[in-house]
Amino acid sequence: MTKRAVILAGGRGTRLRPYTIALPKPLMPIGDLPILEVLVRQLARYGFSHITLAINHQADLMRAYFGDGSKWSIRIDYSLEQKPLSTMAPLRLVPDLPENFIVMNGDVLTDLNIGAFLDEHIAKRELFTISAARREERVDYGVLHVENATRLTAFEEKPVHSYVVSMGIYAANRQIVEAIPENTAFGFDDLLHAFLAQKAKVAVKIHNGYWLDIGRPDDYLRAIDEWPNLAAKVLG
Repeated sequence: MTKRAVILAGGRGTRLRPYTIALPKPLMPIGDLPILEVLVRQLARYGFSHITLAINHQADLMRAYFGDGSKWSIRIDYSLEQKPLSTMAPLRLVPDLPENFIVMNGDVLTDLNIGAFLDEHIAKRELFTISAARREERVDYGVLHVENATRLTAFEEKPVHSYVVSMGIYAANRQIVEAIPENTAFGFDDLLHAFLAQKAKVAVKIHNGYWLDIGRPDDYLRAIDEWPNLAAKVLG
């Protein structure tokens, strides 16, 4: 079976400024490789043969770097947004989507086996599968629970809250495109709200390995620090 991925690489990287003033975020280096090249190499390793890069900001730089993908023995083509369309609407511009495919952000660093993730989605005949990670957030204060803004009812010393968060990697059936409006910005959040309103079944697959979104300066610097110990695991 031919595996296909759409990588969302058209954002301006505003959260990562000043690093992204000169380069688009997907071309920011992790070690000696741009993060997007890391993703391309991973997808090739996991059996993908065709990648579509959904581009907008500094599109010419992206085309010049990746070309047709032959350097990595994978086919790369491009879907150009004429205006920012957020994270899901770019799928409307890809005319040849297969029945099932991966759609993912172009700034994700993870050891997830993306090929196996897509295979499981197909085997279970899911409509949409979200790859997710567990995160904890510590509150650095003593938290007061107050009734009527006047009476203490409970107290927590620096509590830790646990969350399950989206990793920015999704396996999708082509049917989801029907829920996406044409020629207007439509994001992952909009898609989930539409699914919930329709009571559609959306699968969540929790990944217990490594995942980092490098969209913020702190996480980008962390990725650079951790890359020497992670590279072999990610790239094989």
